[in-house]
Amino acid sequence: MEFKRCLWATKDSDIEYHDKEWGKPVHDDNLLFEMIILEGMQAGLSWTTVLNKRESMRIAFDGFNPKIIAEYSIEKKEQLLLNPGIIRNKAKINA
Repeated sequence: MEFKRCLWATKDSDIEYHDKEWGKPVHDDNLLFEMIILEGMQAGLSWTTVLNKRESMRIAFDGFNPKIIAEYSIEKKEQLLLNPGIIRNKAKINA
């Protein structure tokens, strides 16, 4: 079977995501939670924007650990809004 890349995968981050993750089943709860967070952050933005900020967001959001995120204080959320490495949208961070 010949490998074919989707036309939307044009940037380096898109290509890496396409070739390594796109369309592959995921059974890891932490990765699924990460993808839910990233999808929410993507609303109104390009997926490329999200992919380019993914690693910074992984650090800022404590490895996308749901137990830690659930306990975020108002102060932590305010700190996130100051982080230029992530998508800084108050509604998205609060979600």
